[in-house]
Parts: sequence; C-alpha cells; structure tokens
Amino acid sequence: MPDRSSAPRPVFIFDGACGFCTSSAGALRRWFDPKVTYAIAPYQRLDLHAYGLTEADCDAAAQFVTASGAVYSGHRSIGQALRHSLPLWRPLGRVLLCSQLDALAGAAYAWVAEHRGRLPSGPPACAGPNASA
Repeated sequence: MPDRSSAPRPVFIFDGACGFCTSSAGALRRWFDPKVTYAIAPYQRLDLHAYGLTEADCDAAAQFVTASGAVYSGHRSIGQALRHSLPLWRPLGRVLLCSQLDALAGAAYAWVAEHRGRLPSGPPACAGPNASA
C-alpha cells in the first residue's frame, strides 16, 4: 500500500467499507487515471497518521494527498484527482476547484456522501482484494 516515506506520489483515499465509494474509486482508475499517476486506496488499509489524517477524516469524506503532503477533502479531493489525471480531464478538475463553484460542489458532494448507502454500488473494498489500487 502507498506510504509517503517510500513512495512520494499522490494518493486518493476513499472509504473501503462503502460499496459506492469502492465503485467510484474503480471508475476513477479506469476512466480518469489508467496510467496510474497516483495511488488509489481504501483508508482502512493505510497508515493514516503518515498522511496526517484520521479515520474520522476519511470516514467523513474522500481525501487526496499530494506528493508534497497537501491534503484535500471531499469535492476538492475529486478535483485534485482529476487535475492529476489524463490531460483530457484536467480542465474539469480545475473547474471543480474554482472558487465560484466551491459552495455548489461542496453541497453536491455532501448530498452524495450523506446518501451513498442508497446509491448504486459494487462490493466494498474490504470484502476482497482491492482492484483499484
């Protein structure tokens, strides 16, 4: 699993106990970062302290930690993941992170996070091998 001390590359961290989150992380890898420019891992399989995160942080929202250690949470984590993805998707990441859309993107992310248990999903990452890392 990713560890900042041995692999200083960005990492997208998600809730592996959530089927919707696991499916979304898999889609992120397949569609947006198939060249694996950053790691994608469930928080349950990481040393969160190494990233300056807690279990509560990661249970509340997805996280993106840059190679320099900057942490982005919620919709900002998705924006950063897109900015680090294939060149085609980078402008979408910049749009998602623009200050004019911050409140709207944050509200949309909060709604999805609150209702994630009711959204279509696959099996949780904790149920088997993590195919998205």
